[in-house]
Order: sequence, then structure tokens, then C-alpha cells
Amino acid sequence: MTDAPIRVDEAAPASRTPRGAGAARRRTTRSRPLSRRQYILTAIIGFATLLVVWAAISLSGLVQPLFLPSPIAVAAKLFDQAVSGELWTDMGTSIYRVMVGYLLASVIAIPIGVLCGSFSRVEAAIEPIMDFIRYMPVVAFVPLTILWVGTDDSQKFLIIFLGTFFQQVLMFADAVRQVPPSYLNLGATLGLSRVQILTRIVFPSALPRMWDALRISLGWAWTWLVVAELVAATSGMGYRITQGQRFLETDLIIGYVIVLGVLGLIFDQLMRGLGRRFFRYLKGRS
Repeated sequence: MTDAPIRVDEAAPASRTPRGAGAARRRTTRSRPLSRRQYILTAIIGFATLLVVWAAISLSGLVQPLFLPSPIAVAAKLFDQAVSGELWTDMGTSIYRVMVGYLLASVIAIPIGVLCGSFSRVEAAIEPIMDFIRYMPVVAFVPLTILWVGTDDSQKFLIIFLGTFFQQVLMFADAVRQVPPSYLNLGATLGLSRVQILTRIVFPSALPRMWDALRISLGWAWTWLVVAELVAATSGMGYRITQGQRFLETDLIIGYVIVLGVLGLIFDQLMRGLGRRFFRYLKGRS
């Protein structure tokens, strides 16, 4: 069923809707988009404000340094970690783990999600299972994964896989369902087979939304990486945070949390940039 087009009643008196009322409402409900320079400047101001508030609270003595060290103390601790090489080693280990687990989940989830969104029988067979499992807390699987595969990197890969795969399947399937039926009808009119319609029309049309799903699920992968490294790990960002808790090194904990945020922001912006480059033809579409 398609929505009927909205028609304007030409017989309606002009006095009911003043000429500038629509434009005025649009101005009040939707602001003018910022330029890239304005966006970056506003973001920098936001981060700077947060940093100033943090410094003011820590330096005022309202909170003991044990609970909230100053930004200078955190920066000094990160500098020491960088000089000793531990920071770079932990970052490399965590990036490796998150990318392997995330890519493994994505490669398997993409075809399953496309099939679920394209064929009703596949959807009925798989989607209820995906819904069922995705509501199970991944943290509860940590002891099981240790029993299943041990405490090496395989366990971290498995935790990241469990935390992203099932949601990805559902998001990819939803992206496929949003392909306009007119595209499918066009393919059938041109005499394309089901497989050709799937590979030449459905998948390329759904790819921009699937890319957004990949970007969002990458953030989940980082979250589950830290969960995996907080337990039964001997290296990585999460392991170092655990060590900081054990020895009451709050500056180390906060520093590594900030580094995780920076890494996540870098990966997110990289995905955004690649998306703008790959799907530049979508610019200006509503």
C-alpha cells in the first residue's frame, strides 16, 4: 500500500494561511545547517568547555584527586605510558582485537541480513532467533566463552562477535526492506532473475543504510572489547584499566578511558568520511 499524495485545496481562502506562516514555522523548527568549519569550531568549543569544567572541579578541592585527578595529572600519566611504550602496545592490541571480531561479525551478518530482508521464509526462520539472542546480556556469556575457547584472543573475538552480530543482522535486514518496491518491479520488468535483482538492485540500494549500521555497530564492538579485556586478559586497554583500579591509579583509568573515546571518535569520523565518499550521489537528497 502506498501513501496517497497530499493535495492542496486551492479553494481554501488565503487568509487562513498567511503567506509567510509556513516559512516562519520552518525557520523556528529547523535551523540552518552549519558549514563544516562552523561545525568543527562548535565541537571544539564543546570539548574545551568540558575540559574547563573538569579542571575547575578538580583544582577547586571539592573532589579529592584520588577520585578525580586534574587534566594535567592525567596528561602526565598518559605521557609516561607513551614514553614507556605501554600505551602504544595496549592500543595496538585492542585495535587488532576489535577489528578482527567486528569484521568477522560483519562479513557473516551482511549476507544473512540481506536474505532476511529479501525473502519472507528466511526472515521467519532466522529473525525470531536473532531477536531472542540479542536480548541476552553479552556479559553473561563471558564465563561461558572462557570455558569454550579459553582466555586468549579467541575469547575476545567471540565476545565482540556476540555483541555485534545479531544486531547487525536485524539492522541490515531492515535496510533491505526500505528499498522502494518500484526498484524491484523495474528489475522484474527488465527480465532480471531473483539473484540479479538481489545483487544488482537490492544490495546497492540498501548499501548506504547498511553502511550507517556498520558505523553504529563499530561503536558497540569497542564497548564489548573493553568488557572482554576487563576479565581474563593480560594486555589491552581494558586490562590496563583493571590494573589501574587494583593500584588506585585513577589518573591511569581516566586517561585510558579518554584514549578509548578518542579512538572511537577517530574510527567513527573515518567511517563517516568514507560514507560521504562512497555515497556522494546521495548528497542533497531528503
